[in-house]
Amino acid sequence: EDAAALHSLRRSEFVWLTLSKTRCLVARTGYTGERVAFEIYIPWAEAPRIWNVLLEQGRPLGLKPCGLGARDSTRTEAGLPLYGHELAGPLGITPLEAGYGAFVKFHKPYFIGRKPLLEAEAKRTREIVRFRVVQKGARTLRLGDPVVDARRGRLIGSVTSAVLLPDGHQIGMAIVERTANRPGTRLAIYPVPQREGLEMKALKEWQVGDFAVVPVEAVVLERFMTPPATPSAE
Repeated sequence: EDAAALHSLRRSEFVWLTLSKTRCLVARTGYTGERVAFEIYIPWAEAPRIWNVLLEQGRPLGLKPCGLGARDSTRTEAGLPLYGHELAGPLGITPLEAGYGAFVKFHKPYFIGRKPLLEAEAKRTREIVRFRVVQKGARTLRLGDPVVDARRGRLIGSVTSAVLLPDGHQIGMAIVERTANRPGTRLAIYPVPQREGLEMKALKEWQVGDFAVVPVEAVVLERFMTPPATPSAE
C-alpha cells in the first residue's frame, strides 16, 4: 500500500508512509533541480536510525550521503534561488526579479506587500540570469563579483552564486540589467582578488608591475535548467 502511494505521488504532493516502523511524511519535493526527488519529515529522535536505514537499504542502488555543498551546486546549476542571494537579501531582490513572477498572484485584490511589489515591477530594470563560464579552469567566481556587458564594456550587475561543475566549467547566477537577460548574451565577469595586498585599482592609478584583473568570459543560459525526462517523472 505504501509503495503504491509513493509511486503515484505527483510533484509537490505529500503522503503519510511508514518507514522502518516509523510514521513519516514524505513529499515529492526537493531543491536539486531533479524531476524526481523526495523530502522526508520524521520525528527528530528517529532521525539517526532512519538515516542509517536509508543508507543501508539504498547502497545497492548507489545511494550516497551528501551535504549542503552538493545541494548548493545542484540548485545553482538548476537556477533555483537561495534566500539572501537570488531572493531578498541585501540587494532586495523581488520574486519577479528572481524569475518567480508566476507565484505572485496579482489578480488577488489584497495580500501583504502587493502595492510595493506592483510599484517595483512597474519600474523594474534588473533580473536574475543563469550563466555558464566558457573556459575550463577559469578563476573562481564569487558572490559580488562585477558583471560587465562584454560587447559594450559597461557594468550591468554582479554575481549572486557560482559553483564548479564536474566537467571543469563554472555555472552561476547574477543580478543584471534586463537588457542582458537573453540566452546567448556574452558577459565579462571580473573575479575580485581575494589575496591580501591585491586590489582592483582605477586605470589612472596603474603602475608598471601592478596586477590586472583578467575578466572571465561567460554566456547567459535559459533562466531555468530543464532536466532530461525520466520514465518515472510526472
